[in-house]
Amino acid sequence: MLLPRILTALVLLAVLLPALFASTPLPFALLTLVMIAAGGWEWSRLNGRPGVPALAFGAALAAVCGVCLWTVGFALPAWCWWLAGGLWVLGGAQALKTGVAGWPQLPVALRLVLGAVLLWAAWLALISARARGINFLLSAMCLVWMADIAAYVFGKLFGRRKLAPAISPGKSWEGALGGLFGVVVMAVLWVHVIDVHLPVDSPSLYQILVKRLGWLSLLAVVFLTAMSVVGDLFESLVKRAAGAKDSSQLLPGHGGVLDRVDALLPVLPLAMALSSL
Repeated sequence: MLLPRILTALVLLAVLLPALFASTPLPFALLTLVMIAAGGWEWSRLNGRPGVPALAFGAALAAVCGVCLWTVGFALPAWCWWLAGGLWVLGGAQALKTGVAGWPQLPVALRLVLGAVLLWAAWLALISARARGINFLLSAMCLVWMADIAAYVFGKLFGRRKLAPAISPGKSWEGALGGLFGVVVMAVLWVHVIDVHLPVDSPSLYQILVKRLGWLSLLAVVFLTAMSVVGDLFESLVKRAAGAKDSSQLLPGHGGVLDRVDALLPVLPLAMALSSL
């Protein structure tokens, strides 16, 4: 299991890194468009439309995203990010409140549209963040990765009280707080070390928040970390409702695309929204 996981990660890095560090954001946008199509395919399968309908759903989602890239480009107004973020805050809270049993009660068409909107918004935020700068994009994405890694470590060492046992039995409150601690430490180091001493191409998310919000930037970081947990739990809820362990097996050793990007889905639009304050 470990070998396929490592090999898949190496292949993904070999493909993603050249696109990420290209002189323009376009190669990265086109490459991640393929990934968002795969995420759409997985979402359709998890919500009762496998086979050809799932392929059509993924292709249609990629086509809509491509049209947006062609017509609007990489700069969207701030209200788009606030709208997407509000949908995550209100809709995510409602979904977690109703739980696994409540999700299948929604009409399939509504679930498909909701998934398309969330994936669409996350992809637009992803490419817009890349257009702002590689340092900005990586600082936002590393928030999710640090929260996940630190939560796993703290959960293994100190986890006692379950965070959402009916949705994701492995998560604990101690792990979530440990994830937050890891993110805060990383944010401080990013502002005072990476942004200052390394030749970065743009301000990081944390530097922007500190300059615009002062000490309130800490609350913004706490909020983004909490929303990364919401994104993770939401995808777990959808998978559990579908009786699936992973969103797919597209990435050997890692599961599916949605398994890798679930926590990024709410964080990226919200990071764009908060940085626009």
